[in-house]
Amino acid sequence: MALPPGEAAGAAPRRGGMIGVETLLRWLDLAGIAVFAASGALVASRKQMDAVGFILVAAVTGFGGGTLRDLLLGRLPVVWLRDPALLAVASSVALLVFFTAHRIENRFRALLWADALGLSLFAVLGAETALIAGANPWAAVLLGVVTASFGGALRDVVCNEIPLLLRKEIYALAALAGAAVFVGLRLHGVWRDPALLGGMAVCFGIRAAAIARGWSLPAYKGRPGREHPDRG
Repeated sequence: MALPPGEAAGAAPRRGGMIGVETLLRWLDLAGIAVFAASGALVASRKQMDAVGFILVAAVTGFGGGTLRDLLLGRLPVVWLRDPALLAVASSVALLVFFTAHRIENRFRALLWADALGLSLFAVLGAETALIAGANPWAAVLLGVVTASFGGALRDVVCNEIPLLLRKEIYALAALAGAAVFVGLRLHGVWRDPALLGGMAVCFGIRAAAIARGWSLPAYKGRPGREHPDRG
C-alpha cells in the first residue's frame, strides 16, 4: 500500500498539531465501543432485561465484530482480552442506559442512530486495523464491514430479533462504502486522520440518509416457478 512520504505503517503522521494515529485510534475505539454498547443496551431495555443482561448484550455488541476480525487476522488474544478498559467502558455504558433508558421515548429510533454512529466508527477502524496487520486492501475493506456489522448481528440474534444486516435496510452497504473510501484515500497517499474522518463521514451519511428517508435495497419478489413438462 502506498503511504505518504515518511510515514511507516503504524506510525503517527508528522504534521504539527495533528493527533498521533495511535492516540486517535485509541479514542475512536473507545467511542465506537461505547456507542455500540449503548445500542446493545437499548435493545436490552426493549426486552426488559436485568442489569446483567444489559452488560452482556452491550459487550456482545461492542466486541463481537472486533473479536471476529482479530480471529481472522490471527491477532491473539483478541482486543478486549488485552485491554480491560474496553470492558469497563462497555459495562459502564450499559449500566448508564439501564438507569436512563426509560427517559428515551422512542428507543428503537435511538437504537438506529446509535447503531449508525457505531457502524461508521467501526467500519474504518476495522479497515485500519487490518491494514496495520498487513492485510491486502480488498481484505481490509471486508474486515471493516465485519468489524462494523458482526456485533450488531450477534446482538439481534441474542435478543431474538431479525438482524439489521439481513433486513432491506441499507446497512452493510454503508459500512462497505465507508471502509472502501478510507482504504482508497490511504492508497492515494492521504494522511490517516483525514482518511479516517472521510470514511466515517461517508458511512454515517449513507446510513443516516437511509434512516431519515426510509431508503432500502430492493428485495427479492417471489414468482411462480416454471412448469417443466414431464419428458418421461
